Amino acid sequence: MEICRLPSKPAVIHIRPGRTAGRYSIKRPAFSPYIKCRVDDEPKTKNPNSKDRMFILGMGFVGKFLAADLKKDGWQVTGTCTSTSRKKKLEEIGFNAHIFDANEPLHEVFDIMKFHSHLLISVPPVLGVGDPVLQHKELLKEILTDGNLQWLGYLSSTSVYGNCGGAWVDEEYPPSPTTELAKARLAAEEEWLQLACDVRVTAQIFRLGGIYGPGRSAVETILRQEPLSKGQKMRFSRHYTSRIHVADICQALKASIQRPSPGKIYNVVDDDPAPREQVFKFAKNLVEKKWPGHLNSNNSAEDADSLILQGISRGEKRVSNKRIKTELDVTLLYPTYESGLQSIIKCMQNPFYES
Repeated sequence: MEICRLPSKPAVIHIRPGRTAGRYSIKRPAFSPYIKCRVDDEPKTKNPNSKDRMFILGMGFVGKFLAADLKKDGWQVTGTCTSTSRKKKLEEIGFNAHIFDANEPLHEVFDIMKFHSHLLISVPPVLGVGDPVLQHKELLKEILTDGNLQWLGYLSSTSVYGNCGGAWVDEEYPPSPTTELAKARLAAEEEWLQLACDVRVTAQIFRLGGIYGPGRSAVETILRQEPLSKGQKMRFSRHYTSRIHVADICQALKASIQRPSPGKIYNVVDDDPAPREQVFKFAKNLVEKKWPGHLNSNNSAEDADSLILQGISRGEKRVSNKRIKTELDVTLLYPTYESGLQSIIKCMQNPFYES
């Protein structure tokens, strides 16, 4: 029996109140958003003679990091991108890459996918469309039913929880997305789990916090010394922001591959949902300490102060990561933003050096 999330109304299940996640109290709703989906056969088991082959739909920041990690472990990795230039860059660093347009997908890309043992979906939803890949779910079902696929992972977002009033939330908390993109994320979760049920593949959902890592962090934003965008300023207004280093995302994904659990949802976040302004101030201090005298006095970290003081409505929640620790045995490499940013700046060359 698989545990799947279906787009129908959730079954009402009374749950004991007062359950905790670590030392934090989790607000428990009066119902569970999960229902059971019965399938006639057990999920496909691994052929001991088959090689580990990962297909990554959407080889962006996380996809490339995971691909490099798996390749070191002897995996064969194939991925998709959206342009010839990106395809060339991926091939230059040793990956098999295919151009994939979800609006007009090439049948041959789906045919290649079916010969892989693992599939990671890292394609964001599109407003007014939803998950662009799932526009072709009937074709996907047809192809994957007879393929080698054993494990499917979908990268979602903690945004599906919506505004929880600052409460600590875990994977059993009922999602209540407030933005159209977050609603599309939740719908995509449901559809991928249903598709996995239909083709008898073990599927897991990974709800990621804000992703950062080498080349994509508060340190790089500080170094660019550019005014913050409106979206960045609005994110500054939040009391709590869950985040996760890309290396720890890869840890969670690889742990799930080793311990597949049909229909399971995992929050992938670090231990400290610190406000964004606090993170940027720490990043600025790191930069000034390592390369003193190079930053402008009017820095982007302060650029959001006026907006913060206006008291804009904040999407408040603190996301628990207890499940990845207890069920997947993940020990975070970077449990806090401090440890993550320190590791990033430690490996950086002087961006102010002039030859």
